[in-house]
Amino acid sequence: MCMTDPVADMLTRIRNAQAAEKKEIKLPSSRIKLSILKILEEEGYIQKYQENTEQKKRYVVITLKYFSGSPVISTIKRISKPGLRIYKSKDNLPNVMNGLGIGIISTSKGVLSIRQAKKIGVGGELLCIVT
Repeated sequence: MCMTDPVADMLTRIRNAQAAEKKEIKLPSSRIKLSILKILEEEGYIQKYQENTEQKKRYVVITLKYFSGSPVISTIKRISKPGLRIYKSKDNLPNVMNGLGIGIISTSKGVLSIRQAKKIGVGGELLCIVT
């Protein structure tokens, strides 16, 4: 089966696992997924992630984070899709929920949070927002 949007698949798996109150999930690994997961871990939205290799197949195990029995991530939404790419300049980067959420952006400097991209002064493709 050919997957056209692996990032959207990862976000959907996280959303579904938290709805089912799973502790951890396992999914195929890629560089962009690992970059997004690194930002989610740094910002405190997931507990941890670990990349493993099993019979030449790379996968990542994500340990989800809950607070008082409810998931820390209330909304995780894909913005730029393969059919419609959304690019933002450094001056037009959105402010997610007045700073209570984060946006993840793919720039020429790598995958960054919107806060980091504003600090560096770069724009790029808006991948997703998390609240």
